[in-house]
Amino acid sequence: MLGRVRLIDLSVPLEHESPSEPMPARIHYVRHRDEGLAQMRQFFGVTPEDLVESGGQGWAIERIEAITHTGTHVDAPYHYGAMSEGRPARTIDQVPLEWCYAPGVVLDMRHKLPGEFITVEDLQAALAQIRYTLQPFDIVLIQTGADARMGTLEYFAQPGLGREGVLWLVEQGVRVIGIDAYTLDRPFQSMVDDFQRTGDGRYIWPAHFAGIAREYCQIEKLAGLDQIPVPHGFHVSCLPVKIKGASAGWCRAVAIVPQ
Repeated sequence: MLGRVRLIDLSVPLEHESPSEPMPARIHYVRHRDEGLAQMRQFFGVTPEDLVESGGQGWAIERIEAITHTGTHVDAPYHYGAMSEGRPARTIDQVPLEWCYAPGVVLDMRHKLPGEFITVEDLQAALAQIRYTLQPFDIVLIQTGADARMGTLEYFAQPGLGREGVLWLVEQGVRVIGIDAYTLDRPFQSMVDDFQRTGDGRYIWPAHFAGIAREYCQIEKLAGLDQIPVPHGFHVSCLPVKIKGASAGWCRAVAIVPQ
C-alpha cells in the first residue's frame, strides 16, 4: 500500500488545435443528442423513445487525430534514431515499466534564458543547491517555468539540454528525463540560428540525438512542477500508452508525494 500520499497532476490535456503545438491534434466530439444518438440507433436498432434511462440520448465519444508527441508524452529511444547503444532502439511498447515509476527529482532551471543551453555545470549546481546525489533510475524533472506561458507563442521560448547534459544524466543512472516545456532541446529557432551561423549540424537536436549513443526516455510538455512541495523524496508515474512500434506514447504524468 502507498499509504497517505498527495497526487499532483503534471500533465497537460490533448486539446483540439492547441496553439502550443506546431502539429496540433484535431478532436471530433460526438455528442449525446446528435451523432451519439444516431450511432446507438444504428448499432442497436432503437428509437429515442426506447432509450428510457438516458431520456432519449445516446453516448458521447471522441475521435482524435494526433501525433504521438502531442500533449504530455513519453519519447521512446526509437524517436531519436533506429539504433540506440548499437542495438535496435526500443519503441514505446518496449520501454521497461520500471523506468516509468521511480523516485523523482526537480531541478530548477527557471533562471536560464530562452535559447540557452542547460549545461552539466547547471545540473550539478542545482543538485548541490538541494543537497541531493542522483541515484540509478531517478526521474529528473527540469523546471523552466515555460508551462505558465502555455497557449501563447512565448511558450516556445525556453532553455534546453544539449548532448553533454543528457549524457551526463544518463551516466548517473537516469533513464527518464522530463521537462515542463515543449521540447527537451532548445527551441527550434535557436538551433536553426546556430546551425546557419556555424554550418555545424551538431547544433540540431543534440539532446534527442544523444539517445542514439545512450539509451534514455524523456517526458515532454509537463506542467505544474511548481506544485511539488519538495525537490526530491517523491515518486513520479509516467506510464505511456502502449502503442505498438511507436516512437512515443501519451501519458498522464503524476507526482506521488508522501503526506
